[in-house]
Amino acid sequence: MNRLASSQSPYLLQHADNPVDWWPWSDGAFEEARRRNVPVLLSVGYSACHWCHVMAHESFEDEGTARLLNEHFVAVKVDREERPDVDAVYMEAVQAATGQGGWPMTVFLTPEGEPFYFGTYFPPEPRAHMPSFGQVLEGVRDAWRDRREEVGQVASRIAGDLAGRTLALEGGGLPGDEELGAALLGLTREYDTVRGGFGGAPKFPPSMVLEFLLRHHARTGSEGALQMVEDTCEAMARGGIYDQLAGGFARYSVDAAWVVPHFEKMLYDNALLCRVYGHLWRSTGSQLARRVALETADFLVRELRTPQGGFASALDADSPVNADGSGPHREGAFYVWTPEELRRVLGEEDARWAAARYGVTEEGTFEEGASVLQLPGDQAGLADAERAERVRARLLAAREERARPGRDDKVVTAWNGLAIAALAEVGAYFERPDLVDAAVAAADLQLALHLDERGRLLRTSREGTAGDSAGVLEDYADLAEGLQALYAVTGESCWLTVAGVLLDRVRDHFTAPDGALYDTADDAERLIRRPQDPTDSATPSGWTAAAQALLTHAAYTGDAAVRSAAERALTVVSPLASRAPRFIGWGLAAAEALRDGPREVAVVGPEEHAATGELRRVALLGTAPGTVVAWGRGEGDREHSVPLLRDRPAQEGHPTAYVCRGFVCQRPTTEPDVLRDQLTANG
Repeated sequence: MNRLASSQSPYLLQHADNPVDWWPWSDGAFEEARRRNVPVLLSVGYSACHWCHVMAHESFEDEGTARLLNEHFVAVKVDREERPDVDAVYMEAVQAATGQGGWPMTVFLTPEGEPFYFGTYFPPEPRAHMPSFGQVLEGVRDAWRDRREEVGQVASRIAGDLAGRTLALEGGGLPGDEELGAALLGLTREYDTVRGGFGGAPKFPPSMVLEFLLRHHARTGSEGALQMVEDTCEAMARGGIYDQLAGGFARYSVDAAWVVPHFEKMLYDNALLCRVYGHLWRSTGSQLARRVALETADFLVRELRTPQGGFASALDADSPVNADGSGPHREGAFYVWTPEELRRVLGEEDARWAAARYGVTEEGTFEEGASVLQLPGDQAGLADAERAERVRARLLAAREERARPGRDDKVVTAWNGLAIAALAEVGAYFERPDLVDAAVAAADLQLALHLDERGRLLRTSREGTAGDSAGVLEDYADLAEGLQALYAVTGESCWLTVAGVLLDRVRDHFTAPDGALYDTADDAERLIRRPQDPTDSATPSGWTAAAQALLTHAAYTGDAAVRSAAERALTVVSPLASRAPRFIGWGLAAAEALRDGPREVAVVGPEEHAATGELRRVALLGTAPGTVVAWGRGEGDREHSVPLLRDRPAQEGHPTAYVCRGFVCQRPTTEPDVLRDQLTANG
């Protein structure tokens, strides 16, 4: 019996009609394996994963494969986005055993949850030194039947090795100028000076590294750091990884030049990049950065917002090839164009112009003569803005007639926290209150549905119903980050208060005595290893996200214990700064804020006074790393419950700004230009 029909996960629901007798991750699945004395097949993926769909169609929908699975295994399906702890533990085993990882992840376990055989995608027939999935199943079945003792020894050894991998902080120092400089040097060595970004194909948007480089430039004036950000952001914005018609970024580029994306669009990428482009505009005034930040914010609200006010997780890479939804699903079908399709929509003359503007060729840049739309660097003769907008609008309208990619509409706490921060800040920068309102609505949903009366978080919800999975460290940290950004923009202290509650839970339930952090709480479900990883993946690690959120909260509250927790967590950055700077970007960004202070800005003045708004805007546009901004409306106002606002009255009745850094405060000012100087980079 397939047991996935009642799941909240869209990924699991995609498998609810398989002939495989799937179980969700549960004690019952392992009890069944013990009762039948068979191994567990653990299959982990996510709804926007192209190769997960391929393996599902080839193997899990196949009756013969299903019979083999059902007879000899207990099959467990996991959505990695719903259970990142399960994914992390077994992915570590896959990477240790095979030297690589990815999804779909395929792991065979003993009934005690100990892994003994690993892989990712397996084809239905043998190919390119890869066994078929059927061969793998038969081999594992035979080994379990004939060599059980050997299998048990292997599983115990692997589980023991994983359990012993706890990361302790061994008295390392805080990252300073030497470590941050070494990180910059390491990134410079890996930088692609021709195409932007770091490393080769496949190339991922380096969001957290770009935040570090922007902060490093702000603190030190390093032009090299800023140049890497500017060039990378322009290359991505002009490339096929960016949707040239409707905004929004795909997950990654399969090539080194950002031309052909892996077409799924993830909430976390777009939230992080929306914020990066907003911060680049704040630093440079770049009109390209402004356009992309706003288009990406509009994409988030238009395409990913749910009826309840939260943000859905992803749009699929695949979609039906026919407009009525029939026919096979193909990767990129919604997004790519042939010259003939351009001609049908635009006519000969505009089609020729559009092909030149967007890099559409007869040979194609993708598959079967189709091209991914780009904005190639040479746009000479194509700068007619009115024509460009007219052509874009007509192509977009025609694309809307195509069958759309599926949407994973589960609401993930951590990623919604990232979206809240991005929309609040970008809305404030560009005076778009609708974006701030969207951030507020998402925050309201988190507090109403994902947060319980004990201050504990759930990982997901869907269609207004909370899921069962407990929140992990990144959920607490990223939501706290988003709520503190929302407080800075709105001045509503309730957001800061809830952020403080979340960070108290981080210190109480996720922190070791030496200050190291775990990805799961001390009272969470016990796996074969308590996951723990300070390095970034597609999103900031929970560890470094918590460090940044704690540092911000300490600046708002003056709480020495919170500051100490942030500093202890950031000691992990020092040994990684030179060895792996690409994978500790958010920790490096937080270290830049620590190195600069961070600066604390208190603005006091009535909302209706124009000078109050001007001072607040200058404060929010300050580029000093990690600057915190508080706003109080006047004496006796309840917002003065925020410690940063206490004992800071308006000067002679005029709206006033106070700037402090460490234990030193500058002279209060009522002048926006003076405040701007106090917050200037390198100041």
